Amino acid sequence: MRPFTYERVSDPATAAQAAGARAEPASYLAGGTTLVDLMKLDVMQPQRLIDINALHDTDQGRIALRPHGLRLGALVRMAEAADHADIQREYPLIAQSLQLAASPQLRNMASLGGNVLQRTRCTYFRDVSYAACNKRHPGSGCAALAGVNRMHAVLGTSEHCIATYPGDFAQALIALDAGVDLIGPDGPRTIAFAKLHRQPGDRPDQETTLRPGELIVSFAVPAGPWTRRSLYLKVRDRQSYEFALASAAVALDFEANAVREARIALGGVATAPWRAREAEAALRGRIVDDQATIEAAEAAFAGAQGYGHNDFKIELGKRTLRRALRQAAAMEI
Repeated sequence: MRPFTYERVSDPATAAQAAGARAEPASYLAGGTTLVDLMKLDVMQPQRLIDINALHDTDQGRIALRPHGLRLGALVRMAEAADHADIQREYPLIAQSLQLAASPQLRNMASLGGNVLQRTRCTYFRDVSYAACNKRHPGSGCAALAGVNRMHAVLGTSEHCIATYPGDFAQALIALDAGVDLIGPDGPRTIAFAKLHRQPGDRPDQETTLRPGELIVSFAVPAGPWTRRSLYLKVRDRQSYEFALASAAVALDFEANAVREARIALGGVATAPWRAREAEAALRGRIVDDQATIEAAEAAFAGAQGYGHNDFKIELGKRTLRRALRQAAAMEI
């Protein structure tokens, strides 16, 4: 780990001003469950760390459930939100996406804001002995394209990067049309969560649309008739502390026996949190039977591309989505 300076702040505005005050690269430190690992590996080399843990005692560390929706402070710990009885009842998709992530110890440490910004587990990114990684060194190439790519993405890829976005909570947020409140050196702003992450394109090193020094303050999840009939299904190599091979975040609203509204996101298979709008359209007005789920799954993966070792993810992703849809349709709410 390289030398760095350390600062503590007690409010979001001070944090944003501290981050933008000097030219040296700065990173925010909350749970540190990803950042510290990557600093030890020499993948990330911030010259300044700004500790924002004191903000947990402000609105950034609070959960608020109101008639118009759910507000989650960015410093809320994963375990706090996962174990919250009202979230489990009204927004089960959110609770499950957090319960199925990481280990209990990590969930107790990791913040919601840090969780959505976690970086890929691509071996070629995390091991600096591999020179060809466009995320670390733009223009150097992508070793995963012709390398061991079993865990890599089949959606949203480019010739410059096929690294998978590793999170689970983000799939819940993008499926439920969440918003993100930010604060930076230029003041506050709000964006749709769907606008936070970038697909790699020709600049895999630019993973988000955050401006220099910007800090996530909170997430706003609007209320809707689909939030109770929602779930997160995660398929992985083992049941404990493992990243998804394929996952599906599903929320459904029915009118009579037909789907009035569907919200679907996919994980483990894409380079960024992935909203499957084509699958949603394929379900609208349909009864959730075998034919409807097959057509929705085919629509979701119509643009998928395998790279050898990860070819199986296309079929696995389809089956995961079909299973999630059937389970959501069968829920008693």
